[in-house]
Amino acid sequence: MQDYLQPRLEDAAIGQLSALALAHIGDGVYELMTRGLLVTGGLRTARSLHDQTIRLVRAAAQYQAAQIILPLLDEEEQAVFRHGRNAKPKTVPKSASQAEYAYATALEALFGWLFLKGRYDRLNGLYHEIAQSWQS
Repeated sequence: MQDYLQPRLEDAAIGQLSALALAHIGDGVYELMTRGLLVTGGLRTARSLHDQTIRLVRAAAQYQAAQIILPLLDEEEQAVFRHGRNAKPKTVPKSASQAEYAYATALEALFGWLFLKGRYDRLNGLYHEIAQSWQS
């Protein structure tokens, strides 16, 4: 049976994906990690969980998250990040600047890439740095 929670692709197949395809899966990974953090962090009402999730996964917050992890990335991760940042989405939300949205897309592409490579420890490590910044 296929593992839908931990899909894996060969490096060649990952290399064939566009930055926006990586960002598509990375968006879900980042949001799931954020939801997991909030649920295990004591928030109980659906409304408070939803409000906090929206606040933490919007483009402006992801832009700030990207700034935190950028110095921690190795060369390969930096290349994936740049590839995501340079992607050309068809639309940018009104709530985000072009720069914020580019960095949010880059962050999502990186998270998607790490997820598809099965690098869960690295994902958790980078996300931990982001989550720590929310507590300070």
